[in-house]
Amino acid sequence: MLCLTDIEIELKKRLAYKYVWYRKQNDLWDSYSNFIYQTKYWDALIPQIAKGVSDNQLDKKEFFYYTINRWYNFWSAVAVEFIFSELPQVVPQKNRKDRLVDFALQGIKFDHKTTRFPNRYKHSLNYAKNNPKDLIQWLYTHQSNQQRRHFDNRLFIVVYANNGEHWKLKSEISWLKDIISTYVTKFDDAKLTKLQLQPHKVTYAGLIWAIK
Repeated sequence: MLCLTDIEIELKKRLAYKYVWYRKQNDLWDSYSNFIYQTKYWDALIPQIAKGVSDNQLDKKEFFYYTINRWYNFWSAVAVEFIFSELPQVVPQKNRKDRLVDFALQGIKFDHKTTRFPNRYKHSLNYAKNNPKDLIQWLYTHQSNQQRRHFDNRLFIVVYANNGEHWKLKSEISWLKDIISTYVTKFDDAKLTKLQLQPHKVTYAGLIWAIK
């Protein structure tokens, strides 16, 4: 496991390239690029992308951006989960195969997700901050159809950059650590949003704002 400082250094190597998806994420291309889970270093990622292009006869540009996006999002998520797990108020999930739970906070089990403020969301940042339930509902409704799709408890870390490049803030690991630590220290379950997303089950969700 890399330390948080090392992960931040590696993630920032991806910032030289624009953030675009040339195709919708899908299970097949995920299978082509699943080497991201074992590839911690940016310099080790590039030759594996080239090999994936050659082995599977893929478009070079499409597969390059598809893979670096997945790699960036995955290792940022690893760092954020580690931040939570190291806090004294948090109990990490022991079963690493449980995709619905990352940790428990005050006895409440949560998955976490870092997400950039969505461009397709039809309201402003100010509206979202004053109406968190509306944004949370939107995030659940518009989540990816891939492996981590679910409607159980979740803490959303929403990154928002005043220059519009929200996605770059996922690499600011030390900065995110301070924000998450403050949220957990002041955590109040009474402030969680309650949603009825599944029959006979209440979902608890929270928003952690990371604005820069």
